[in-house]
Amino acid sequence: MEELHSETQKAEPEPSPKIIGLTGGIGSGKTTVAHFIEEFGFPVYYSDDRAKAIVNESEDLKIKIKELLGEGAYDANGLYDRKYVAEKVFTDKDLLHELNEIIHPAVKIDFENWLMKQTKYLVFKETALLFELKLNKQCYKSLLVTAEDNIRTKRVMDRDGKTYREVESIMEKQMPEKDKIKLADCLIYNNTNLEDLKEQTERVIFSIE
Repeated sequence: MEELHSETQKAEPEPSPKIIGLTGGIGSGKTTVAHFIEEFGFPVYYSDDRAKAIVNESEDLKIKIKELLGEGAYDANGLYDRKYVAEKVFTDKDLLHELNEIIHPAVKIDFENWLMKQTKYLVFKETALLFELKLNKQCYKSLLVTAEDNIRTKRVMDRDGKTYREVESIMEKQMPEKDKIKLADCLIYNNTNLEDLKEQTERVIFSIE
């Protein structure tokens, strides 16, 4: 008896989008690059923004964060108090790790739900801690936006009104740029102007196969 083929074989699964991890240290211009990527027609999932939203949206997270950091983690209106939390975890790596262990699984689920709705062959996942949390291992490629330290420092001082020492203190707590460069599959150098940055972004993303 002959086997049936075309009608009885299962349909091929829909191809999944390739996930490109997008990252960059403070003052690198990562968010500007993300907006350029969207202009070129590709969706971007903003992990850091979604994390900020989820800590206010999820009652389960609120309970866990209060248990870890105290009732002061949320203000009188029930909103996440970023200043209070930052002061709690800034010099305590273990506490920061515990907080991340609460927030990041929730962001992972949120991203997976977002991913199921995407139809482009490339999607970009923006996150500041791509390499620190080894999230690059879950991505097809990693894309690092970088710039010279003095340029990044000046940008943050101008943008946020911080002192040189304040910016330096933040940068010291981030993974060194040279280590990120070694780990990245693709690089965008944001040392000049917006026009050059946009051209680089276009060239890099359309070269990803």
